[in-house]
Amino acid sequence: MKSIDSILVIILLLTVVPEGRGQKQKGNDGVITVNVVKSYSPKKELILQDFMDVEYIALETNDDFINQGIVLDVGKEFILVKNRNRINDGTIFVYDRNGKAIRKINRKGQGGEEYISLYSVTLDEESEEMFVNDILGKKIVVYDLYGSFKRSFKHENGIYFQFYIDVFNYDRHHLICYDENHEEIPFVLMSKQDGHIAHEIKIPFKEKKFLRQLKQEGNDGKGVIGVGPSPYYSIFPFNGNWVLSELSSDTVYTFLPDYSLRPFIVRTPPIQSMDPGEFLIIRLLSDRYYFMETIKNVYDWNTQKGFPTNYLVYDTKERSFSGYTVYNGDFTTKKEIYMSATKLVSHEIESWYLLEADQLVESYKKGELTGKLKETAATLNEESNPVIMLIKHKR
Repeated sequence: MKSIDSILVIILLLTVVPEGRGQKQKGNDGVITVNVVKSYSPKKELILQDFMDVEYIALETNDDFINQGIVLDVGKEFILVKNRNRINDGTIFVYDRNGKAIRKINRKGQGGEEYISLYSVTLDEESEEMFVNDILGKKIVVYDLYGSFKRSFKHENGIYFQFYIDVFNYDRHHLICYDENHEEIPFVLMSKQDGHIAHEIKIPFKEKKFLRQLKQEGNDGKGVIGVGPSPYYSIFPFNGNWVLSELSSDTVYTFLPDYSLRPFIVRTPPIQSMDPGEFLIIRLLSDRYYFMETIKNVYDWNTQKGFPTNYLVYDTKERSFSGYTVYNGDFTTKKEIYMSATKLVSHEIESWYLLEADQLVESYKKGELTGKLKETAATLNEESNPVIMLIKHKR
């Protein structure tokens, strides 16, 4: 997952015309075509609960368990949580699936059995292991669910600041990973045992393209600072397969169990023909709707503004594109949910979304909540840990 946070900056410094209403998509064997330079209208108003199931989990708050509710991973039994990257305290908060506090784990340090940065964690409940992705240390450290060290292995050796940003649990023996800086084969299946590359996933493209802007810093000009848009993913678990989005390619692919690639979404105009580039980003995939964004790769260093974004959704039933606004149906008021703020989890749970406790308490007092969210908010106070909304596919 990519973002303009301090981790990217530190690593860089250490290294050197609206579409007509209701226009239908003309199908091509199920492949969707997106024109990234068009503005899509009209704007649909959607209720999240109409096309996804939701579950609310209030994270227990006590003297030892106070955190910002940044979910690392969710399994059938456990939820792993941390604080934001800028704090980087290295603590993993372990909760059960009902939000009850279980234990805290912290193995941050410089030693061989420790991690420098707690960028992400991939949970494997079947083998009772968690894989800590330490992008500053360029390694993955494996612990049991009590924090005991089991093994570690390096990210694939590469030049400059190569590291795996997206890491997901692929099967019993492999992780599926993405390295945005690899100029040839950014997607791989990695062994959970020793980190060797078990399979390289080749996405065809002519030249590597990046959605970011760089600027030289320092008197000698050797320092480099980088900025990009809000975080986004390149790997998506969906319908039992994996959707792979490489920005340098005009095609988003579905990666099948036999290791073959099937075209899923095609963008136009070709990214290789654009300067500056306008990139297609996927946000959330459901059975009915595919939520996406187009982002133009421009940034004004003086105003510190840039990366203009258009938001669009594809309706698989109507086979058409439009703009959108999504609301949380458990509010009596129009409470918008921002697709760019949803974070991926797994095949079972599409994503999670953070709800701050103080805001929920205020909405509860105003009588703006209904259903399970109202019941959950009734147990909170302004100092409570956040509530995690799990967004799941309809059964």
